[in-house]
Amino acid sequence: MPSTRSALTWIRDALAVIGCGLMLAAVSAGTVAAKGREVAVDFDYAPGTIVIVNDERRLYYLLGGGRAIRYPVAVGTRGELWVGRTFVSNMRVNPPWTPVDGGETVRGGIPSNPLGKRALYLDWSLLRIHGTPSRGSIGRAASNGCIRMLNEDVIELYERVHIGAPVIAINRHSEAERFLETKVTGKQPADSRRASAR
Repeated sequence: MPSTRSALTWIRDALAVIGCGLMLAAVSAGTVAAKGREVAVDFDYAPGTIVIVNDERRLYYLLGGGRAIRYPVAVGTRGELWVGRTFVSNMRVNPPWTPVDGGETVRGGIPSNPLGKRALYLDWSLLRIHGTPSRGSIGRAASNGCIRMLNEDVIELYERVHIGAPVIAINRHSEAERFLETKVTGKQPADSRRASAR
């Protein structure tokens, strides 16, 4: 006979999966509104550029005229946080996910898929801007370098972005001019102490 504690753990886990499935169904049906908010910005990048500000845990999709849509995101953990200039190389609806260290591929479109409902692939790396079933990770440094978004937000962003769109990652607004030059820098360590140690 299972203990009360293990039974309660099983029920909690089952409810979490059911809740995640219901949320994904609501997102797919369009009944959950995106959290993006139009705001004033002072970035000097072209409209259509995506700017990620690590310290804020925010992604900005630039509209032009000093306006952007701002979304909450999860960024990389301390060892995986990055800055640089890259671009969107591919876009997928219900992307499959294959663990980097091997393992079975998780097919797209299911609630447990770590890439969520949409993925924007960055240059030729393993980095992506993608949805997530882990809603509680948004606003935190929680990923292995990818930028996580709420599924409803990444669906909205996906409709706005085009392949080739510039993606800029900076630590704070004061670094906004660091990657104005239109050359791909790729992923660079966000911690300047790590960069100088190389």
